[in-house]
Amino acid sequence: MPKIVAAESHLFELPLPEKMGDAKHGLHEHFELPIIRLTTDNGLEGVGYTYTGGVGGRAILAHLKHDLTPMLLGMETQDIQGLFEAMYWKTHYVGRGGAAGFAISAVDIALWDLKGKSEGRSLVQLAGGNSKTTRAYAGGIDLNFSTEKLLSNVKGYLDRGFEAVKIKVGRPDLAEDTARVAAIRTLIGPDRALMVDANYGFSRDEAKAASDAFAPYDVLWFEEPIDPEDIEGYAWLAEKTSIPLAQGENLHSANEFRQVIKNANVTYIQPDASNCGGISGWLEVALMAKKAGLTVCSHGMQELHVSLMSSQAHAGWMEVHSFPIEAYTKRQIHLENGLAVAPDEPGIGVEFIWEKLAPFEVH
Repeated sequence: MPKIVAAESHLFELPLPEKMGDAKHGLHEHFELPIIRLTTDNGLEGVGYTYTGGVGGRAILAHLKHDLTPMLLGMETQDIQGLFEAMYWKTHYVGRGGAAGFAISAVDIALWDLKGKSEGRSLVQLAGGNSKTTRAYAGGIDLNFSTEKLLSNVKGYLDRGFEAVKIKVGRPDLAEDTARVAAIRTLIGPDRALMVDANYGFSRDEAKAASDAFAPYDVLWFEEPIDPEDIEGYAWLAEKTSIPLAQGENLHSANEFRQVIKNANVTYIQPDASNCGGISGWLEVALMAKKAGLTVCSHGMQELHVSLMSSQAHAGWMEVHSFPIEAYTKRQIHLENGLAVAPDEPGIGVEFIWEKLAPFEVH
C-alpha cells in the first residue's frame, strides 16, 4: 500500500478584483487559500485545499503543519475514512469544526486526489457517477453594489451562460432590498431561477417580513436568513413563509448537519467540502440529505464541487462563487446549455498553476 512520505503546506492571500460585501461580514478585499501537497512512496502527489473569506488562514496552516502532518507521515493512503477519523479525534478537543475542520478538509481532499490518481478514476466516478454535468448558478457577493452595478453584474452572468443567479440581501431598508430583487427578476425573466442570501443578517421577524416581501418575485430559496445555529428559528420561519429555506455553509460537522436536516425544516442543504470534512464529509451530508428526501447543493469551491454535484442523482444547484479559486487552476468552469461540466481526468480534477499563486504566498 502507498505510504505518505512528504507533506508540504502553503497559504496564499489572493486579491479580489473589487470589494464585495454581504450583510454580516462587511467588505471582502481578498480570500485565503491554504493548500497541502501529499507525496507517496510510489511517486504520486495528491493536492488538497480549503479557503476562507480572509480570516483564519494562518490558524489552518498551523493545524496542517504542526498537528496533522506529523501524524500523516508514514501512513498508508487507502483507508481514507480511517485517516479522517484519526484526524478528527486528534483535533477533537480544539476542533469539531473551526480551523481544525478546515485543515482536515484539505487533507481529506488530497487523499481523494491520490485515490483517483492511483486508480485512474475521476472524482465523478469515485463519488457516485450519476452524471457528468450539474445545474449551476452564479452567486454574487454584491450587497454593496449600487442597483445599476448589480444589474450589470448579473447581466454578465447571463452573458456567460448562467440560467440561475443569486444576489445578497440585508440592506437596512427592506424596501430597497425588495426593489433590487424585483429589478433582477425583471432582468432575468420569468424562466430563470433566482435565489437570495442574507448571510444571517436578519432576526426571525425581519426574515419573515423579508420573505413576505420577496415572495411575489418567484424566489427559489431564501439562504441563511437567520443565525445558522438557530434551528428552532428555521423551523418557525419555514412554517410562517412560502419561500423554501437553504443553509449549510456554516455547518462544519456531521452532527451539525444531522440536527439541521432533522429539525430545521430546510429544503436545500448546502455542504461545502472546504469546511465540512472534505470530500468524505460532503458525501456523508449528501447521503443524509438523500435519506431525508432533501436536495443537496453546494457552497463555493465550484472547481471541486462540479464533480461532487454531478455525481449525485439528488443534486440541486451548484454555486459558482465570487471567490474565483479556478482563476488559479488549469481548468475553469465550463458551461454547456447552462449546465456545468465535470472534469474526467483521474483525481479531483483541480490542478493549480503554482507560478500564478507564488506572488501571493504568505511566509
